[in-house]
Amino acid sequence: MDKKITRAAIFHRSHTNMSYAYSSNQLHMRLRTAKGEVTEVFLRAGDPFDWASQGGGGNLNNEGASGWLGGRNYPMKKECETELHDYWLCEFTPEFYRSRYAFIVKNNTETLLIGEKRIVPLSNLSDDPALDQLVNFYCFPYLNAIDVFTPPEWVKNTVWYQIFPERFANGIPTLSPPQAQPWGSMIPANKIFFGGDLQGVIDHLDYLEALGITGIYFTPLTLAPSNHKYDAIDYFTIDPHFGDIETLKSLCQEAHRRGIKIMLDAVFNHLGEQSPQWQDVIKNGVQSKYYNWFYIDDFPLINNDATLNKERLNYRSFSFSTGMPKLNTENPDVIEHLLEVGRYWIREFDIDAWRLDVANEVDQSFWRRFRIEMKRLKPELFILGEVWHDAHNWLKGDQFDAVMNYPMAEAILNFFAHQSIDAQTFKYLINEAFVNYPINVNEVMFSLLDSHDTPRILHLCHGEKNRVKLSFLFLLSHTGTPCIYYGSEIGMTGGSDPLNRACMEWDPAKQDSDLLQHMKKLIALRKNTPAMSSYNLDWLLSDGQTLIYSKTHQHDTVFILINASAVKSTITLPSQLADKPVCDLYDNNIVKLSKNCTLPEYGFAIYRLNTTDNS
Repeated sequence: MDKKITRAAIFHRSHTNMSYAYSSNQLHMRLRTAKGEVTEVFLRAGDPFDWASQGGGGNLNNEGASGWLGGRNYPMKKECETELHDYWLCEFTPEFYRSRYAFIVKNNTETLLIGEKRIVPLSNLSDDPALDQLVNFYCFPYLNAIDVFTPPEWVKNTVWYQIFPERFANGIPTLSPPQAQPWGSMIPANKIFFGGDLQGVIDHLDYLEALGITGIYFTPLTLAPSNHKYDAIDYFTIDPHFGDIETLKSLCQEAHRRGIKIMLDAVFNHLGEQSPQWQDVIKNGVQSKYYNWFYIDDFPLINNDATLNKERLNYRSFSFSTGMPKLNTENPDVIEHLLEVGRYWIREFDIDAWRLDVANEVDQSFWRRFRIEMKRLKPELFILGEVWHDAHNWLKGDQFDAVMNYPMAEAILNFFAHQSIDAQTFKYLINEAFVNYPINVNEVMFSLLDSHDTPRILHLCHGEKNRVKLSFLFLLSHTGTPCIYYGSEIGMTGGSDPLNRACMEWDPAKQDSDLLQHMKKLIALRKNTPAMSSYNLDWLLSDGQTLIYSKTHQHDTVFILINASAVKSTITLPSQLADKPVCDLYDNNIVKLSKNCTLPEYGFAIYRLNTTDNS
């Protein structure tokens, strides 16, 4: 017996990730239905003012309106499935930039019209009266080009490399702090210095260029007492142990000459305790001119009579850190100070991007001002927010261009590193992360496996290099803008902070050259094969620990096969590949496939159909 469509599972909301402008003339519409219940979905859409008679008001107030001429049915494709739902997508171009729309869902039992207010059974798809009752339709009033979420185009093609400056390379030993240890001589600790600097980065730009890197993300460069510099003393001053203004200008110029973009880290949630503003508060209390720069509840600032716990602070801070007092970004003086910081580094050094630390704890009104000011100065600036969770609020085109894609990282790590989920669950999690945002957001999401805030990928893979290789294969064959944490490409390992912040290994004999060559190949393939970074992803097999998926750009399709298990796996190939000649893009040769394919333990293949074969 055929099943009726589950009404409670159907969901759509206008002007969200389910209804948005993808470009200046195209809308994307999504609908969610219960998994496996619906066989066909149509977008019912048209101009609200296109009527045979008396429809000038869009049939909302005119009883005499008849014959809606604007309504058309557009087939929707099944975009993906998650554990509980199917998602459907239609790319729709409204002729006059306006649209009233609803959805038609079908299975063998019934046909329904999904409206904004009601779900209505339909007798047919052509002249049922419900098809013209626009009062029940959703509305996209007007596609204004200025409202389109439009991140910088260059970001889509960028491969980032995150550098923790104190640990990348020591180019000028005389700049090192007096207490600096010999490079790599000991296990990293919170208060240890090794003397990394900006000249060290300049000295190794050729290495980054050869790797295929086109963007460098630096953790903070500003004056601060720590090795991580997230406790700024002065936002306008480069830490002298890193270099000076001329060195940074030279670095930016040399990077730009190589086609490498520069992203700096803005820490606007909090200042460091050694900053003159906070020191003035300590000295002058409520009389300090900076008193309202912070959130102070009482004096003394630290209640030393209390038990050593979170209740001891009489001011707000990052986490419960005594050394990072939180800034009041509603204060006009603070706002202007921070905006000038943002402008200064763009003007002086021509940086290309800002990464915003603890971005989710700073008020959104400030970020809206920040975006306007920075984009006015440099329209193609990339603004990246550190948000580890659902970031809808910040990705509406008025604040950030992207956030750090930790939800996708978690799925990749659970499948490849921890091996705690199977291929089917992995597919569901990746799909869930994808449909959570508009496609034009996904195209620039900052995708990563590890960072200065997480254990290194090799550590998470328990030293199993081949699982690292597979993790990077998926990362670099997915849409978004991927980032490699310094040293992960050569097999550096380390647990949580500070163990993940070891000195970069520059001795070739101690680098994993096989992993490095793997990374170079994948990055080159991503650059030369647009399908690798396309948002068009089709899952062809997700079973056990085995994946086959395809990526398509225009008329080019690439197939990726992955065996994420410790034993070899024989796969029955999908019809798209079975008995076909293919180009092996990774090994650069031609292969004639049969109906089955055997992948070794932790094995993979990257294929493109060989259309030149005439056999």
